[in-house]
Amino acid sequence: MESFDYIVIGGGSGGSAAAGRLAVDGTRRVCLIEAGGRNNDIFIKTPGFMPFIRNSSNYKYDTVPQKGLNGRIGYQPRGKGLGGSSAINAMVYIRGNRWDYDNWAEMGCTGWSYDDVLPYFRKAEANERGADDYHGEGGPLFVSDQVEPNPTSHAFIESAAALQLRTNDDFNGERQDGFGLYQVTQRKGERWSASRAYVEPIREQGNFAVRTKTLVEKLVIEGGRVTGVRVRRGKRSEMIYARRGVILSAGAFNSPQILMLSGIGPAEHLKEHGIDVFIDKPAVGSNLQDHIDYVSGWSTESDVPIGGTIKGTLKMAGAIVQHRRSRTGAMTTPYAEAGGFWTVMDDASAPDVQWHFVPAVLEDHGRENVKGYGFSLHACVLRPESRGTVRLGSGNAEAPPVIDPNFLDDDRDIAVLRAGVRLSHRIADAPPLQAYGPTDRHPVDLHDDAALDSLIRERADTVYHPVGTCHMGADDDAVVDPTLKVNGVDGLWVADASIMPKIVSGNTNAPSIMIGERCADFIKAAE
Repeated sequence: MESFDYIVIGGGSGGSAAAGRLAVDGTRRVCLIEAGGRNNDIFIKTPGFMPFIRNSSNYKYDTVPQKGLNGRIGYQPRGKGLGGSSAINAMVYIRGNRWDYDNWAEMGCTGWSYDDVLPYFRKAEANERGADDYHGEGGPLFVSDQVEPNPTSHAFIESAAALQLRTNDDFNGERQDGFGLYQVTQRKGERWSASRAYVEPIREQGNFAVRTKTLVEKLVIEGGRVTGVRVRRGKRSEMIYARRGVILSAGAFNSPQILMLSGIGPAEHLKEHGIDVFIDKPAVGSNLQDHIDYVSGWSTESDVPIGGTIKGTLKMAGAIVQHRRSRTGAMTTPYAEAGGFWTVMDDASAPDVQWHFVPAVLEDHGRENVKGYGFSLHACVLRPESRGTVRLGSGNAEAPPVIDPNFLDDDRDIAVLRAGVRLSHRIADAPPLQAYGPTDRHPVDLHDDAALDSLIRERADTVYHPVGTCHMGADDDAVVDPTLKVNGVDGLWVADASIMPKIVSGNTNAPSIMIGERCADFIKAAE
């Protein structure tokens, strides 16, 4: 029987940070449990290999049919293995907007205002630009300028500027609005996942045990306290015990799944699956929010963008060799090289649309092979009003959860997305991008609301930012309190994007790492 001070479930962005910070000083015995593998090969470390398509490092979840998307089944890639989604994402380093965190505090999440969380972002960060009021330089998470962005990404920024849209070289600084190149979680041309930041440097410490390819079946609850977990390795189930507590960091889909498998969740739903109810907690698996995203695409006469041709393939083959030799060249691309934030609705409290510019044509999340050259422009709704759910499909921990983002259920979301798509086309029509000879791959009358809405519902999908399913709050109905402790049970915390009461206005990897950092400090303060 194994026993530790703390068990962390899930080696993703939040879990890596929480486990690493709890274990690093050597005073606590910490066990990190991860269902996937180590994610330590060149296909993960080399940015341009697009690891989110691979089976071994990706859960590849699907949604239920989405009524707001013409009944289509959406795709939900989630990282599997150490680093979690930070091992397969586009490495974009964005924190969200000051307004997001101040709004959390106003909702009752005391201690979560922007001024409260900023020190943790700075603590985590090793920004190659150095430290200032908004950035840190001594943390484990390397944040870098891109090594060699494609010329069309610069043209995108110039096209935005041609429309009098301000240029911004730091979306995490004083102002978020504007257009520019993204900073990325890379170090010297390689992906720098949360695992490389927090886990790999200390994995040989005697007080730190990392258990990969180990599936958590349920929490062990005794006398109102979580005392450990039941896990499966291969065909064998066993118990691992925690003297001080368990941190659940399995992500917005799997954290509520594990809670429900353990008897914490909506009582009637648990009974349907033959699970004994420990706490009737309807909020578990509710409040699912995600950034709904529409990708506009253009084919180009120019071969400057990344292209699916024989010439383009040979160019990327040469780039692979270059990257292996010097960690430079086109294989350092995060694909989402440039982008921006802008306000398209008059009543918005902060920028309400984010753009990701990709110097290649992407269809069906990159899973469709597209011939020729071109570029893509994502527009996503930053603060969607639609809410969805995560539920159990089975009492078996190996079964995928039932995911319903309920995309575009609220008409306010499609109104924002419609305006964002129109601005995408205005940017693409500006001279710097027009110089590449683009042809719209999905032409539509942009002045016809009904036609544009129909196209959006036919093609929109996630931009990979699910949150909110174990939401934080000041009342007992919330899943966790503002110290991330689960309400109604002792010895259990949640540290991942599922605790967000409302989704942040931007990519969710950096905020998830911040949440893991904070959870470790909350636990230390409570010892």
